[in-house]
Amino acid sequence: MTFLKLITAAAACLSLVEANPILRRQLSFDYNGEKVRGVNLGGWFVLEPWITPSIFQPWANGGGVVDEYTFTQTLGKTAAQQQLEAHWSSWITEADFQEIASVGLNHVRIPIGYWALNPLDGDPYVQGQLPILDQAIGWARSAGIKVLLDLHGAPLSQNGFDNSGRYGPIQWQQGDSTAQTLTAIQNLADRYAGDTDVVTAIELLNEPANWGIDMDALKQFYYDGWGNVRTQNGDTAVVIHDAFEDVQSYWNGFMNAGSGVNNVILDTHIYQIFSDGEVAMKPCDHVQTACSSAGKLAGTDKWTIVGEWTGAQTDCAKWLNGLGKGARYDGTFAGSTGYNGNCDTKYEGTVDGLQDVDKTNLEYYVEAQLDAYEAHSGWIFWAWKTESAPEWHFQNLTRAGLIPQPLTSRKHPGQCSTTTCMIPGN
Repeated sequence: MTFLKLITAAAACLSLVEANPILRRQLSFDYNGEKVRGVNLGGWFVLEPWITPSIFQPWANGGGVVDEYTFTQTLGKTAAQQQLEAHWSSWITEADFQEIASVGLNHVRIPIGYWALNPLDGDPYVQGQLPILDQAIGWARSAGIKVLLDLHGAPLSQNGFDNSGRYGPIQWQQGDSTAQTLTAIQNLADRYAGDTDVVTAIELLNEPANWGIDMDALKQFYYDGWGNVRTQNGDTAVVIHDAFEDVQSYWNGFMNAGSGVNNVILDTHIYQIFSDGEVAMKPCDHVQTACSSAGKLAGTDKWTIVGEWTGAQTDCAKWLNGLGKGARYDGTFAGSTGYNGNCDTKYEGTVDGLQDVDKTNLEYYVEAQLDAYEAHSGWIFWAWKTESAPEWHFQNLTRAGLIPQPLTSRKHPGQCSTTTCMIPGN
């Protein structure tokens, strides 16, 4: 189908929604007038070894378990069900939602895999996530928090990362996998059609990898997914990920207000740790790089959020690069090119246990990112909590005073207004 036909179809769908009062509801968060300030509830319904290493510890020295797919495959349905139900019911609780609200956050992004929404024959995954998610919607409502539901894993993997559910080759778009993903989106939209006071946005797919997929087919999928959400609600924001392409030069002009679609959010993820060059950067370079993103974000032609970012300036966290894999920062990652420092206290530990210099650097870096990422629609930090990765633990970083309270206050104002380094010792 040509994009002209796509746009015509989208406009027709929008007209149908506008003509139907049952479908026409008010978007309950003002993405024009308010800033998204949120956290990701990572590691809850989609396992990631680095977020909850205790779950994967039996395979620390091998055994083939590296993601949720191989975890459930190895344990079998009964044992996997038992372990995961215990995890789902304890990792995030109502108390977390209350604390999230108390520190000034207004959104949570909740990753979920297709296997919770559209289980496929032959998959080892287990189900039971949705009743807990239903409960979470209620907790969010009580706390005054908005929810962005994020399809984090697609059949056959859209990026090959363990956070897609299945580490390995990128095979999404093969066979029926795109249609199966759209069914998962439809089931998600159907299930929460009556919760638009809380569920203000649905993300069609997390981090599709442009280097392993057909980008024209991805754009078709985005239009189709938008249409699936619109069958239930005329206003719920539809979130598309940038697929690691430039938010302006690649995505401006696509699914903007002039394209016959409405309420589209572009999600971009900004990390400065997944290459040798980035982990070699000095703290002030990290700050200036963060600040430089403000103009890029502000220049997009649709709502744009930084849907993932972190306080980390290293990739030191245990198994961040995959179960059993090391870090670029200290040269233990296969193929890394140098040593930039040791990962002591950052590999495993607590926020309180971080070295004072690391706390200082993180505090300045976080404030610079808060300044930059509010240049357009706002931000969602990754993640609310981890078992042992202190640089990524928003809850404890905030408790320790390294993330400002209120979130609009600054101990170190003006970092993005100068090229002078403000970090002591740098």
